[in-house]
Amino acid sequence: MSIGGWKSLSSRAQIPQGFADPAVFVARALMAHIFIVEGYGKIVNYSDVGAYMQDYRVPALLLPLVIVTELGGGLMVLSGLMTRWASAALAGFAILTALVFHNNGADVEQTINFEKNLAIAGGFLILAAFGPGSWSLDGWRTRLKSRKSPPA
Repeated sequence: MSIGGWKSLSSRAQIPQGFADPAVFVARALMAHIFIVEGYGKIVNYSDVGAYMQDYRVPALLLPLVIVTELGGGLMVLSGLMTRWASAALAGFAILTALVFHNNGADVEQTINFEKNLAIAGGFLILAAFGPGSWSLDGWRTRLKSRKSPPA
């Protein structure tokens, strides 16, 4: 069964009509929020973040790419524009961040951040696999294309 472009994974797992698209929109907003805020924070605290990166042997020259990934990817996920690509990129980014910056298993806070990043990556992979729902620019573009194409 398909609801709002999503298929239920089991006949027993039914999603109430009209719930899926608003839920996916809210999920996208929640997932994008941290990346938008952090991307902006890296702009405001550019030199401090560059020094932090260098402490972990990551060249500060990569900081503009990090900002584009976080801020740009977060805004793309929020708006639902090229969501699958942005979600895949942010999933990879979250995994790399976990491996590079949160790999000290002896530190409880680092372990929590490592696990959090992996969970975030998992959420983005689900979004990459299933798409942004119809409450998105991707969904709007799909509906627009279907109206323009002649019936088969």
